[in-house]
Amino acid sequence: MTPQTREGFLLTRTWRDTAVGLELEYWFATDSGPLCLTVTGERAVFFLAAEQGQRAAQALAGEPGWELRPLKLRDFNMSAVLGLYCTSYRQARRCVDCLQAAGLEPLEADINPAERFLMERFIRGAAQLNGHFKQDKAVWRSRDASLRPSAYRPALAVMSFDIETAMTGLQLFSIGIHMQVGDQHLRRVLMLGEGAQQDYVSTVATERELLLAFLDCVAELDPDVLIGWNVVNFDTWYLQQVADKYGMVLTLGRDRRALHWRKLDEDGERRSAQMPGRILLDGIELLRAAFYSFESYSLDHVAGELLGAGKLLQGGERGEEIARLFHEDKTALAAYNLRDCELVSEIFEQTRLLDFALARSAMTGLNIDRLGGSVASFDNLYLPRLHRAGYVAPNASVDQVSSPGGYVLDSQPGIYEQVLVLDFKSLYPSIIRTFAIDPLGLARGLSGELSESDTLSGYLGATFARHEHILPALIGELWALRDSAKAADDGPLSQAIKIIMNSFYGVLGSAGCRFFDARLASSITLRGHDILQRTRDRIEVLGHKVIYGDTDSVFVWVQRASSTAAAQQAGRMLQRELNQWWQAEIQREYGVASLLELEFETHYRRFLMPTIRGSDKGSKKRYAGLKVTSEGEQLVFKGLENVRTDWTSLARSFQQELYRRIFADESYRDYVQEVTRSVLAGERDQELVYRKRLRRKLADYQRNVPPHVQAARLCAERGLPVPGRGDWVSYVITRAGAEPAQRALSPIDYQYYVDRQLQPVADGILSFVGTSFAALVGPQIALFPA
Repeated sequence: MTPQTREGFLLTRTWRDTAVGLELEYWFATDSGPLCLTVTGERAVFFLAAEQGQRAAQALAGEPGWELRPLKLRDFNMSAVLGLYCTSYRQARRCVDCLQAAGLEPLEADINPAERFLMERFIRGAAQLNGHFKQDKAVWRSRDASLRPSAYRPALAVMSFDIETAMTGLQLFSIGIHMQVGDQHLRRVLMLGEGAQQDYVSTVATERELLLAFLDCVAELDPDVLIGWNVVNFDTWYLQQVADKYGMVLTLGRDRRALHWRKLDEDGERRSAQMPGRILLDGIELLRAAFYSFESYSLDHVAGELLGAGKLLQGGERGEEIARLFHEDKTALAAYNLRDCELVSEIFEQTRLLDFALARSAMTGLNIDRLGGSVASFDNLYLPRLHRAGYVAPNASVDQVSSPGGYVLDSQPGIYEQVLVLDFKSLYPSIIRTFAIDPLGLARGLSGELSESDTLSGYLGATFARHEHILPALIGELWALRDSAKAADDGPLSQAIKIIMNSFYGVLGSAGCRFFDARLASSITLRGHDILQRTRDRIEVLGHKVIYGDTDSVFVWVQRASSTAAAQQAGRMLQRELNQWWQAEIQREYGVASLLELEFETHYRRFLMPTIRGSDKGSKKRYAGLKVTSEGEQLVFKGLENVRTDWTSLARSFQQELYRRIFADESYRDYVQEVTRSVLAGERDQELVYRKRLRRKLADYQRNVPPHVQAARLCAERGLPVPGRGDWVSYVITRAGAEPAQRALSPIDYQYYVDRQLQPVADGILSFVGTSFAALVGPQIALFPA
C-alpha cells in the first residue's frame, strides 16, 4: 500500500507502558474525521553529565531496562553529557530516583515521552502525517505515520452542553445540547420525566437513562470539542458524580473511553478533565486566558455584555425556579436549558475563543485545553532549539534570589492639561533581543570560553554571548509572526503571540523554571529601570515634564501646548527624537543595534493624577483622564473606584459623572449634593450592593472575617444557597453589619455609604479644585440624620 499524507491538528496526547515497551497515542482532528496515531518502539530518555557516568552505572546496577549512551551534547557547565534510555517511563522514573539518592543530577528527567516526542520534531498543534491509514468505523488509525510540522487549521466539530439539577442533593433534571453541523443547528434537550412539549426534547424515565442518553449523543454526534460555562468543575464533575452513583463509567472520550480527572488544588475543588480524542473547554477560563475582563463572569452577565442577550431565568432565586419548572413546567425548563447552551455557542463565536485556543496551541505546543503552563510553553519552544545547538537544559535551582519588578516613577499629583503617554512597544521582549539576554547565552558568557568582545554585560554579574543564543531569535520570529497576523487582521493569533512573548520574562523570573537565574531576570528588569529613568531625563531635557512612569510608559505634561493639535505634534516629535536618541546611545555604549521602539500612544486633554488616600503623596497605577480619540473624547479610569468590582455601582457611577463634570468645566456642586440626598433618603438602594468573591472556604476564615464572609455565613439561616470557595457574595451594609443582599433584614446604614463610598470618591478630585466633600454636603447630611 502506498503511503499517504494527511494534515491534522492535535487534540489529545498520552502515553502508557505496555508489556512490549512504551506506547504513545495522539488524536488529531483532520478534514476526513478523527485520526488516532499510535507510536511504538520509543524509549524514555533523560541526561547526565558524562563525569557522573561511572557512578550512575553503579547506582543502577540492580535495575533492568536501561542504557547509557555518549552524546554530542554539553550541559550548561560546558561538560559532555550521556543519554540514559529506558524501555518504559516507569523504569525511567525508578532510575531517576536511584540516581538522585546517589547524589547525582539527572537532567530533563521531568519531560514525559509523549511531550518529548512532539517537542523534538517541532510539532506544535498542527502536523503533517505521512504513513498508512486504515478506517475503523468513524476513526482513521495509523501505527507507522511520521510527523512533520504543519500550519494546518481544522474546522472543529463543537458541542455546547449544559445541565440542570436540583439545588440540593444529587439529582439531574435535564441536559441540553447545541451543535452546528454544517449549515444546520442541532438542538436537543434530554429530560427526565414526561411533560415537555417541544420537538427537540427527548424524555427518559430514570436518571441513569438520562446519563446514558447523553453519552450516546456524544458518541453519535462525535464532537472534537465540548464547551460550556463552568463546564469542568460543575457540569462535567456533576455528571461524574451521577455516574459514580450508578456504578457507571463516564465514557465521554472517543472509542467510548473514560474521562480522567486530575486535581489542581489540595482540596480537589478545582480539577482538569482529559478524555482521549476530545477537548473540554470552559468558556470562563478561556475568556480569562484571552485577557477578557468582566465585572462578573456569570453567563447572564457575559452574554449581556457581548451579545446583548441573556438567560431566560434571572435573579437570585433561579435555583428554586428551576426546581419548580421541573415539577410544573418542563416545557419552560427545556427552553431555559437549551438557551444556556446556545448562549455559550454564541459567545465562543462572537469572541473567536476557539480560534484563540488553536492559535495558542500552535504557538506553544501545549494541548488546546491547557490554558496556563507558561513554563511548559517556554520549554516546548526553547528546548528543541537548545538541543539543536548542542546543549541540554539544567535543572531548576532552589538557591536563587528574586529579581526586582518593573520600575515605577514617582507621580506628581494634580489636574493637568495636555498629557501624553509614550509606551515602549513590548519593552521586555525588546530588551531581550537588543541585549542578547538568553539562558544559553548566559552559560556561554560565563564559561570563560569567549573573549570580552564576544560578550555583552548584564546585571548582577551577568555576561551574555553576543552571538551564541536562542531566545532573541525566537522572539524575533514570534514578533514577525505577530506583525503578519495583525496585517491579516487575525486577532486571535496576534493576541496569542503577544501573551506568549510577554510571558517570557515572567518565566525566566519564576523559580519553577529550569532556566531560572536572578541574573537573567534582573538583566531584563534592571535594564528596564535604566531605560525608563533615562527616557524621563531626556524628555525633560527636551523641555517637557514627566509626571509619572510605570514599567514601559511615561506620562508627559506638554506645558506649552495650547491645543490638541499642538500636543499631538509634540507627541510625534518626541517619538521620533527619542527613538533616534536611543539608537545612537545603545550603539555607542554597547555596539549593537537598538530594537527599542517608543510609540506616542495616548493623548489626554485633561488628566488627573491623584494622591494616596489620606496623604499628599502621589499614587501609583491610579489615574483618570479625558482621552482624545478619532471618535471624540473618552473618559478613562485606571485603578480607581470606577473600575473596581469591590466598590458599589453607586460609587462607580458617582465617580464617572463627577469626574466628567469637572473635566468638562461643568457645575458639580448640585450633583454631589443631590446624589448624597438621594442615598440618605433611601432612593438608591439597588446601587448599594457590594460583590466580592470568596477566596477560601467559609470555615477557613477565623481571625479576620471580612464583610462578605459575614454575609455568606448568614445565607443558610435565611434559606439561601451557601456560597463556596470561588463563589461571588452579594451583600449590603446594614445597621447590624453585612447581610446578604437577597435577604437583608436590618435597615441599610446609609451614612456608611456616604462616608465610605461617596466621600472618598469625591475627595479624590475635589481637593484639586479647592473644595471638599464635607464642604459641599455638610449641610445636606444634617437634614438626613442616621
